[in-house]
Parts: sequence; C-alpha cells; structure tokens
Amino acid sequence: MNIGIGIDADADADADAGTDSDIAIVGGGAAAVGLLDALAARQDGTLAGSGTLTVFEPSPQLWRGRPYGPDLDSVLVNAPPAMMSIRNGDFGHYAAWLGERGTDHIDVLLGQPLVPRALYGEYLAHTAEKAIATLGEQGWSVRVVAARVTGIVRRGARLVLRTHDAHEYGATQVALCTGGGASPDLYGLTGNPGFTADPYPLADTLASVPAGDDVAVIGSGLTAVDVAVSLAARGHRGRITLLSRSGVLPRVWQRPVDRRPQHLTVERVSALCEARGKVTLDDLVGLLRTELADAGEDFDALMAELLHTEAISPVQRLRRQIAAVDDPCVGRRVVQETAHTVGPYVWRLLPESDRVWLRRHLRTATSVASPMIPANAATLLRLLEAGQLTVAGGVQAIEPVNGGFRVRDKDGAHTAGTVVNAVNPQPQAISAAAEELVRSLADSGLATLHPSGGLNLADQHLHIVGDLTGGASFITSSIAGLAAQASRTAQALRAP
Repeated sequence: MNIGIGIDADADADADAGTDSDIAIVGGGAAAVGLLDALAARQDGTLAGSGTLTVFEPSPQLWRGRPYGPDLDSVLVNAPPAMMSIRNGDFGHYAAWLGERGTDHIDVLLGQPLVPRALYGEYLAHTAEKAIATLGEQGWSVRVVAARVTGIVRRGARLVLRTHDAHEYGATQVALCTGGGASPDLYGLTGNPGFTADPYPLADTLASVPAGDDVAVIGSGLTAVDVAVSLAARGHRGRITLLSRSGVLPRVWQRPVDRRPQHLTVERVSALCEARGKVTLDDLVGLLRTELADAGEDFDALMAELLHTEAISPVQRLRRQIAAVDDPCVGRRVVQETAHTVGPYVWRLLPESDRVWLRRHLRTATSVASPMIPANAATLLRLLEAGQLTVAGGVQAIEPVNGGFRVRDKDGAHTAGTVVNAVNPQPQAISAAAEELVRSLADSGLATLHPSGGLNLADQHLHIVGDLTGGASFITSSIAGLAAQASRTAQALRAP
C-alpha cells in the first residue's frame, strides 16, 4: 500500500508527468470517508486488482472536515450512535468503534453515548485509515494530496484535475465530496466588531465573548443550540436570545428502538418507480401509513402533531418532548430516519408540485428530521425557565449601533453586545473553497448549475456525494444521508 500525505517532490513529479488515477476524490471530510469505506467494503470483487486512488484535501483536518475538528467538550455529536454510522446499513458500526470510549458521555435521558464531536472525528479518521489499508490489501495504491482542486476538464479518455498550485492529475473517474457552503449573512453584519459569521470552532468564538454580554444568536436550529449550550457550559451570565423568523426550536431525539423501517425504504420506492414510472408524495404517505399500521399507530394523529409546531410556546414544547423521550411510538423515529436515508434518493423522483409542498413546510421538516439531543434540550429548558434564554420569532432587522447591535422583532427592539450567526447553510450551497472548481466544471461543459443550487453533471465519469448534487433534497445531508449516497456512488464507481 502506498499512502502519501501531502504533496512531496515525488508527487509533484508524478503530477507533471500526467500520472493517472483510476479514481480521484475531491474533498477529504465525512463524505469521502463514507465513500472510501463503501469502496473497501465491496462484496462483488469488481474493485479487485491494481489501481490508484487519490484524495485531494488541503485542510489540516483530514477526514474530520469542519464539523468534527477540535472544539469544546460541550459541542456534542447531535444524534444517537445508530444514526452516526458512516457505513450505510450498518447501524452498529460507529457504536462498535465507540465501545468503552462512550461510557463517560452517556446522555441520561437518551440512554446513549453522545460524545464530543472531536472524538467522533477520531472515528472518521479510524474508518478512513482502515478503508485505505483494506484497499491496499486489494492491490490499490492510495495517496492523499494536500491541495485544493480548482478545475476539472476532459482530455480524451481522462479527466484532468488542476490544483491551486498549478499541478495537474489525471483520473478515469472523479467523485466530488466538497462539503456544504457557508452560513449566509442575512443582515449584512460581516466586518462589524462583535459579530461572528461562522461560530465553529466555538472554542475560538466564545473565548472573546465577555461573560456578561447580552448575546443574540441568529437562528434557532442545531447550530444555535450548540452556541447557547456552550455559553451555558462556560458560565455565561448575560442574556442569550435565539433569533429567527419562525421562533421554532428543533424537536428532541427519542430513545432508539430496535425497529428498522420495512416499507418506507429505498428498495420499495425503487420498485414503485420501476413499476409505475414515477413516485409521488401520496406513494410515500402510503408506505408510511403501512409502516405505522404494522406498529399499531395512527398516521393522521402523527401528522397533526408534526404540523402544529408553532401552536405552543418553546417552554411547553420542550417540556412535552423531553417527557416523550421514552414514548414507545415509532412514527417520529421512522420519519427522522427515512428523511435522511430515503429522502435524498426519492427527492429527484417526486413531481415538482410535491417538492413545492415540502419546501413550504421546510421549518417543520427540518425540526423533525434534525432533532436536538435530550441533554441539550434539558439545558435549554433550564435556561428558558430561569429567564436567561429567550426564543424570539418574527425578527425584522439587526443593525450595528454604538459598538453593539439593535435587534427589531415583532415585540419591539432590544440591544446585544455580541451577535453570533448560527443560520444553517442552504442545501446545495457552494462553499467558497469550491467556487472556482464549480465555475470550471460549468465552463468546460462537464456540469451545469441547477436552478435551486448545486450541480447537474453532464459526464458519466463524474459523481457527487453530498449537497452539491443539483436538485437534491431540501434537507441538508446528515451522516446517514452521506453514507447512503456514498454507498450508491461506490456502486457506480465499481461498475464496468
């Protein structure tokens, strides 16, 4: 096995000589780890024999990406172990690696280990290294090039990748695993003292926040929850306000049950599509109804509960959901799991009218599909009951004034000394690091920009794992979603 970390003199010489790779992976975060694992775990033998695989990743956080690098211990993995497996279909893969490492990080309400994200990053790195070793045993040479890919063009039978340092690398097939875009600055606050555009790592962001400052956090999703919980963990004394248009917090994870969906699956959806040539939202509802009927549960009651997100106050909602962590009903659990494992596959099969309806319920869908862990929910409830935390909806403007900020919402105006941007990036948003690459793909005719974001690929030897897929699901990919996409991409890469 040949593993090269970075670009040394020999790698430069190989690049200038036009050395080909059979497979090139652009990006070295969780999506790339899922793809490497899926390639190494193949059962059909079609990847056997010699070959070269090159991973391009300029960041020092190889395999961990932005979310799973070093940070505060209060920044926890935000899902139960079964939903954090980077190996598609193997819900115990991460839990098996975690083993005794998780015993000091049990979420008492969930009954599951929820560890600091930096520790999860070690799992990703371990999985990648093991996959590379397995590929090496199969005759594959794997190298990692610490360079940013800025362009891809086709030259005859090969795709040529150009890096920021003007070197070129050939490949037969290329998988884009570039990660998501940045959080949007909705109020144009970048450059103002006291404003943080990207909160991670929170260890750096919160170190500069005075303990008595009133902090306004833009957003009320999982990133905003991380900010509020980490402020509390640091003993912050000032007021914390989560600002959003909806004022809706994520729901709360329930204890996992030993039951996997049997009807609402990729296999059943694929069979429907083959038989009828299409799949509709009504078809998915029918599969979910069957799933719930098998469990003795009522579909209409579940939908009524999910669609009335804003009917009660955040405090009442948190109390109810914390109390329901042990609820044996499987309905919400099925929706949460399949939103990420089936959702990315089925989204492109749905008629536009169905996609419009789902987008209209984006905030509810995101709240359900990406819940917060009970430990964080309990912290938020404590802060809310103490009056230190407020969730404000109907935000109209945030403006810099006198070295601080004035916030105007439906209830009037108030001030804050610090503003932290915790707005989630839009699905299919293109990261700043990938913008030049995306322009190159469009200019060379290898891809086109999708109207709703991301890329439509025009070359069968190009593949995407992650939210860069044009027209992909309106919910940002989770680890489970990335694992499912990686598995399908690995099958395409293995195809003759």
